[in-house]
Amino acid sequence: MTDDGAVTRVAAGPAAHWTPGTQILWRYRENGGDQVHIARPVTVVRDDAEVLAVWLAPGTECVKPVLADGTPVHLEPLESRYTKPRTVQRDRWFGTGVLKLAQPGRPWSVWLFWDPGWRFKNWYVNLEQPLARWSGGVDSEDHFLDISVHPDRSWHWRDEDEFAQAQRDGLMNAETAERVRAAGREAVEVIRAWGPPFPDGWPHWRPDPSWAVPSLPEDWDRTPAHVSS
Repeated sequence: MTDDGAVTRVAAGPAAHWTPGTQILWRYRENGGDQVHIARPVTVVRDDAEVLAVWLAPGTECVKPVLADGTPVHLEPLESRYTKPRTVQRDRWFGTGVLKLAQPGRPWSVWLFWDPGWRFKNWYVNLEQPLARWSGGVDSEDHFLDISVHPDRSWHWRDEDEFAQAQRDGLMNAETAERVRAAGREAVEVIRAWGPPFPDGWPHWRPDPSWAVPSLPEDWDRTPAHVSS
């Protein structure tokens, strides 16, 4: 990805599969715009026709949105959270790492969280646009609404208030909101049936200890020449 070799790639074509250990970017565009406002360097765990699995290691330098005055977004009252001017800043991913799983074409990804000591905590279904692949990583747009899934297979909706506020603030029209709800209902059916990736043993996965923490490239926000789903 970068001239100094900090991030490698296996092929120039965006549709090619990455080999395990390859470092790529997992990015999100701002809602209603084209600018990237979240960029997370990750290491590929698996990439094939069934799933893209990546590891976000503790301590990874990332890019995240903040209000223009530097206030963390989550500290701003919901009523003005999406209307105040924003910028981005570099920060570190603190706490335990995150394993992210994306099945090709699906409008969500599934994230796995652990407590310290590798005690599995929960799955997190992040509703989003299907990932678009490019030579340096994958891009998407977050859709606010999420689902928490617990080890006992119980689940609950998350961020319904943010989902509603985003619609009130014009970040999502009624048609898009209905597609997101439909995607959520589809995800719930997968959870209830305990379909992939939930029964696939991922809570027992561990990262290769030889993997280095990926570096954030200076051109983390560059526009891909080509993208594919």
